[in-house]
Amino acid sequence: MRIDRVYLENFRNYAAQTVTFHPACNVICGENAQGKTNLLEALCCLSCAKSHRTRTDKELIRFGAEGFVLQGEIFSREREFVSRLEVRRGRRKAMSVNKVPAKTASELSAVLGTIFFSPEDLQLIRAGAAERRRFLDASLSQLRPRYAAALSEYQRLHEHKTRLLRDCADRPDLLATLPDFNRRMAETGAVLIHYRARFTDLLARYAAAAHRECSGGKEELTAVYRTVSAVTDPFAPHEVLREELLEHQRLHEAAEFSSRQCLSGPHKDDLEVFLGGLSARSFASQGQTRTAALSLKLAAREIHRDITGEYPVLLLDDVLSELDPRRQEFVLNRLGSAQVFITCCEEDRLHQLLQGNVYYVSEGRITE
Repeated sequence: MRIDRVYLENFRNYAAQTVTFHPACNVICGENAQGKTNLLEALCCLSCAKSHRTRTDKELIRFGAEGFVLQGEIFSREREFVSRLEVRRGRRKAMSVNKVPAKTASELSAVLGTIFFSPEDLQLIRAGAAERRRFLDASLSQLRPRYAAALSEYQRLHEHKTRLLRDCADRPDLLATLPDFNRRMAETGAVLIHYRARFTDLLARYAAAAHRECSGGKEELTAVYRTVSAVTDPFAPHEVLREELLEHQRLHEAAEFSSRQCLSGPHKDDLEVFLGGLSARSFASQGQTRTAALSLKLAAREIHRDITGEYPVLLLDDVLSELDPRRQEFVLNRLGSAQVFITCCEEDRLHQLLQGNVYYVSEGRITE
């Protein structure tokens, strides 16, 4: 899997430019605030139709423009594809693959998979459960269209139920619809738990091996999936999970009415990470945190290869400068033959260690 060429138009600080990439390593150099991260963000958008850095698409539009266009020429599954993403103010997002309109982002993900890692990903370990759920959701949505569809439906139902709980004091008639919302949330929630549990099981194995190697065998990483307390076995059949979620809803019904919040469901799930049996969030040092976050991302990359048969494109945003020489060597040795994009302020020795091209970014212009 690789990105051969990309066209950017009015995306972030890029006006209009086409760039051709190396099939192996692409080192993106330049000073801060010139557009290095924006380029990686564009490649990520071509795989999932949204940015990991913003909440709304309009934030991606170049100042003064009415919209942006991203188009990538991609080689995947032994075929050539052209994926296109277009966003205009006041219009629906337009996506296509080989000029055929795409209804969902999963159709883009089926062509191009990406793993993005940046210094901000330390929050995977240090932040609350929401950050780790986003990691699970982003990883699974690229790999499993059914998961992406269930997640979208669950989020919609959760939003409606929250509004219902908030307004039911003034509109008691709304309560008649609550059982239906609970039933549908249990149905879709069971799908989320099914996939999250199995993904975490694989993630824990790969991440443990990566962390062990990166730390020189000094530390043992474990990852545990936590869902609602009524679920006794997240690997149970769908029907069992659904009934357990319904029971959990019944037990929390009074608390939900009192708080006017939706308290029951997998929207509160977590992926707990431990180092040597201790909570990484509470006790990990800066170096341990960095290594644990990197191990999770590399583990997600291995899972992607297992499921699709191809490595996803690896996007490393100013990561190596944050690592000591031993961890830098570990990452570089893990790159293998898959395509990788690495941003840095100075090319340093990267072009000597890795076979590929060096690009320079200045004020939203890329030169080779």
